[in-house]
Amino acid sequence: MTLSSVLDRSAIGLSVLCLLHCIAVPVAFVVSFSFPALWMVDERFHQFLVFLVLPTSFLALALGCKKHRTWVVAAWGICGITLLLVAALFGHDWVGESGEKLLTGIGSILVVIGHVLNYRLCRSNACSH
Repeated sequence: MTLSSVLDRSAIGLSVLCLLHCIAVPVAFVVSFSFPALWMVDERFHQFLVFLVLPTSFLALALGCKKHRTWVVAAWGICGITLLLVAALFGHDWVGESGEKLLTGIGSILVVIGHVLNYRLCRSNACSH
């Protein structure tokens, strides 16, 4: 297994974790009356996930695109990462909590699409590594 493959899989997992976090927090809020005591609610957790996704995604996409030269893949990932960054840094103030969750969800999906495409291209015959 190559470094690019490991990074793609890691970035997919982290992006899905971000998406699940955004879905699970409201559900947990409804179910649990002690929800404010949970560490997942803290905004820093969301930012921590985004900043784990950033280097992993950039490195995986750069390594893959360098080999297969399909730059549309990088565009998917960069669009997703941009939305994740905007949501993590400014989302709550600019578009409110619901808008922040929407931006994060869309960003996570775009990052996953980019990494799935990258992973598939790197495993195909078109990519020699």
